Amino acid sequence: MNKKQSELLFTRFEQIRNEIEGVEFWSARDLQDILGYARWENFHKSVKKALDSCKNTSKDTENHFREVTKMVDIGSNTKRELKDYALTRYACYLVAQNGDSSKEEIAFAQSYFAVQTRKQELIEKRFLETERVTAREKLTDTEKVLSALVRQKNANFGYIRSTGDKALFGGLSTGQMKEKLDIPTNRPLANYLQTSLIKGKDFAASLTNDSIRANNLNSTQEIAKEHKNNNKEVRGVFLRRGTKPEELPPAEDLKKVKRRIASDTRKLKKGSK
Repeated sequence: MNKKQSELLFTRFEQIRNEIEGVEFWSARDLQDILGYARWENFHKSVKKALDSCKNTSKDTENHFREVTKMVDIGSNTKRELKDYALTRYACYLVAQNGDSSKEEIAFAQSYFAVQTRKQELIEKRFLETERVTAREKLTDTEKVLSALVRQKNANFGYIRSTGDKALFGGLSTGQMKEKLDIPTNRPLANYLQTSLIKGKDFAASLTNDSIRANNLNSTQEIAKEHKNNNKEVRGVFLRRGTKPEELPPAEDLKKVKRRIASDTRKLKKGSK
């Protein structure tokens, strides 16, 4: 998502924001449209899941999911009464959490409603941080699959992953990259990489997994060669864009980012009581 898209979504969420006696709320019907749900029946499922999540936290669901009606035009100067919900910020956050976060609108909504501020730059920062955390979690899952496949072949996972890193970072080993970026030796390199690099490593590892299965690669050397080639391909993409992966500055430790996101979530829950 580029800056223009995030600005547009921010504006749309602000436009449908309502306030009564200092309490913010959003119409579920209005939210449905922004989040990309064509049918109310499908969106209503996410709302009901969110309502159940609210009940499980022992909160007063009535205060967060207030049933209301909405009058809509159906043509010929005729209006129709439809079921709707007045959702608090916390309720909207739960609805977004129960949506498909692969959709950019929903991923942005998760950040918009999680941060108890209406400043776009802070919401955008939270969105980018969440995207990076999600990319790192996906890389972890992909590498777990790779590790399991390698174990089945009695191959050396450490050597294979190291070979891939050297191909991606222009001959620099994992340890050399940690030294270059001033990363503690006991911390994972990927926790300090920018989102694009994390996604690149994940893509290369996914290709290696597919090739092991499709081509029945068995030895450490065969798998390492495949992983090296896949990482070289990813490196090529960066180079064609004028960027050397090893020259990208380190990003903030994801451990700290996760703590900050968790803190924001706790504040949101506390403020919703």
